[in-house]
Amino acid sequence: MIATEKIATDAHPERAEASFDLKSAETGAAQRCGLIAIVGRPNVGKSTLLNALVGQKISITSRKAQTTRHRITGIRTRADEQGGGTQYVFVDTPGFQTRHSSALNKSLNKTVLGAIDGVDLVLFVVEAGNFTLGDAKVLSLLRPGTPTLLVANKLDAVHRRAELAPWLKGMAERHAFAEFVPMSAKNPRDVAHLLDVCARYLPEQPWWYGEDELTDRSEKFLASEVVREKLFRLTGDELPYTSTVVIDQFAEEKSRAYGRLVRIAATIVVERDGHKAMIIGEKGERLKRIGTEARQELEKLMDCKVFIELWVKVRSGWADDEARVRSFGYE
Repeated sequence: MIATEKIATDAHPERAEASFDLKSAETGAAQRCGLIAIVGRPNVGKSTLLNALVGQKISITSRKAQTTRHRITGIRTRADEQGGGTQYVFVDTPGFQTRHSSALNKSLNKTVLGAIDGVDLVLFVVEAGNFTLGDAKVLSLLRPGTPTLLVANKLDAVHRRAELAPWLKGMAERHAFAEFVPMSAKNPRDVAHLLDVCARYLPEQPWWYGEDELTDRSEKFLASEVVREKLFRLTGDELPYTSTVVIDQFAEEKSRAYGRLVRIAATIVVERDGHKAMIIGEKGERLKRIGTEARQELEKLMDCKVFIELWVKVRSGWADDEARVRSFGYE
């Protein structure tokens, strides 16, 4: 039996309902739960870190800046035998954009600021040994009073660990970090250690989500993200980041052959005819590959058969049009 307590905040609707498991209350098992924002400049490894912390891919990654455009909530629950334990609610954010001031970038930056507000803990992610102007801009946004961990990611790329000491001293002078966590998101031990550290900063309160839930995002949303990831990975630096994906149809049906079947129709929106030709490729081969790789990954994520159709349309100047940016699902 589950009772529900309202604890809503404007910045984080995921706080709106907290599930209180009476069985845990009867056994006296302590539960911890809280919001953790993952912030940093573009391409510092935030989405890769989120996927590692959750234990499954829920946020798309690529080498192109601004791959993440929405606030992605990832959930990880580490339960003990008594029904207690810790539930981590991670919020992945776009990298804060300082170079351009388009309507799209203003929307992305608004998402970053909203994610930071009202969280229990902030993970400020940087590349170990580096600190750029982009890092400094994000650091200036952090609220005083909210515990912040300095997460030095990509430690595996640092060849001389002794060089980190002066860098760390400089970082400590820039901000009053609660702790310093050097790590590589590719190392399971490092990920487990970071989870242990995070748990100490989360309040004792009932879990907000079921033990098996991994994200609050819908499969339809994940479908658009996966298509966009494959788009960026297969076009590289040729395609400007002002390209997006809109899901026109997401229909689920039962199938004797497959059990569960999902039909997806999606439109890739670009700003120029040249970009459209680039995505389609010679005889449609590149578009076909984007669809194939997206289908294969979605079948793994959703555990069902997927049929996907892709179109490419030109919408000139959409990234500078606030109304159109909102119509494509950005805040």
